[in-house]
Amino acid sequence: MEFFERHQGGERAILVHLDLKQQAASLDEDLEEFLLLAKSAGAEILATVTGSRQKPDARLYAGSGKVAEIAALVQEKEAELVLFNHSLTPAQERNLEKELQCRVLDRTGLILDIFAQRAQTFEGKLQVELAQLSHLSSRLVRGWTHLERQKGGIGLRGPGETQLETDRRLLKNRVTMLSERLEKVRQNRQQGRASRQKAAIPTVSLVGYTNAGKSTLFNRVTHAEVYADDRLFATLDPTLRRIDMPSIGPVVLVDTVGFVRHLPHQLVEAFRATLEETLEADLLMHVVDAASAERDAQIEAVNEVLHEIGSTTRILMVYNKIDLMGSREPRIDVDDQGLPVVVWMSAMTGIGVHELKMAVTSLLVGDLREFTLTLPPEHSRLRAKFYELGAVLSEDSDEDGVNRIRLRLTAASLAEWLGRNGIAPETVGLTAEELGMAKEAY
Repeated sequence: MEFFERHQGGERAILVHLDLKQQAASLDEDLEEFLLLAKSAGAEILATVTGSRQKPDARLYAGSGKVAEIAALVQEKEAELVLFNHSLTPAQERNLEKELQCRVLDRTGLILDIFAQRAQTFEGKLQVELAQLSHLSSRLVRGWTHLERQKGGIGLRGPGETQLETDRRLLKNRVTMLSERLEKVRQNRQQGRASRQKAAIPTVSLVGYTNAGKSTLFNRVTHAEVYADDRLFATLDPTLRRIDMPSIGPVVLVDTVGFVRHLPHQLVEAFRATLEETLEADLLMHVVDAASAERDAQIEAVNEVLHEIGSTTRILMVYNKIDLMGSREPRIDVDDQGLPVVVWMSAMTGIGVHELKMAVTSLLVGDLREFTLTLPPEHSRLRAKFYELGAVLSEDSDEDGVNRIRLRLTAASLAEWLGRNGIAPETVGLTAEELGMAKEAY
């Protein structure tokens, strides 16, 4: 639904970036990411206009001379769209479209458009539409004069709504409906997380800057076939997979949407249901493009979003793409307590995956303990599972086929596996107290 008369725009675009003196980032760094965003949206870039200002112009953001330069390029190149690498006010968008005689889109609108293209699931499409409508609501006031006229015709004359008021009401109703649907999605996700927590299954969530290699890493570890591409925001919809980790057992790995500098607030709010997977995780793997010249700025951008959604989860830094850094070898960096804080690896080539699993295991298992179990032959499937987990230290059996197995794993993990198989601790030579579990759990 189109709420106001605007130029329809298209794919043929002119990019505009102004280096503001008050900004710390350099022109080249911001412009490089802007070009990637435009290409990710499918824009055919006809020209790039750069310039410098002390501060934005209140009316046009750029100065009148720069706008005249852009207008001339629009005519010369027959451009259909002008993209600004800045956040424009509704008034600035209106004024620029009037001067340039074509569609004008700011950075927020461009990112929203990319998200709209990428969303595949019902949930993802709901979230994107909610973000778009939230952004659009502030733009309704900038519509042309026809929106201020009352609806006319037989039975509609006299006091009543203007078209603008009608559009506002319809938009508000749609936003309310989308918010209600997403609240149901949030409740469903919460039920799923509660089930995993009840089963003592840890959750590890991948976060990071867009195009840092999260989906490639996810595929490498889980042997899944999640879509991964060398472009911004290739992944929007969260994907969950169960994997088995040594000494831990099943772990749920979550691939999430990538972040970007100055991620529109509307997107953070709309994707809160998805980002709650991050909030509820037992461990975050912050995937970083270690070969990027913008590494530090990208790390800071991700930390800002995590702070905005209130995440306090423990973080393991994963410096990915070391294959692009020359001769760097995979390794684990530890803190003063000997706990892993950084893993250097390459998801594309697979080097460092073993180190990554070791680090995750070290952070998730807590205190590994040794247990000795007496398993009768009828529990052979559980015995096989312990071997599959790599938790068996030694084993001997008697003539009756009863196995005496020495294990190393966490009490919570052992309790979870016994409970899943309906085995009371006492029947295998343990006590519920040893496992820190109530007898009622079995």
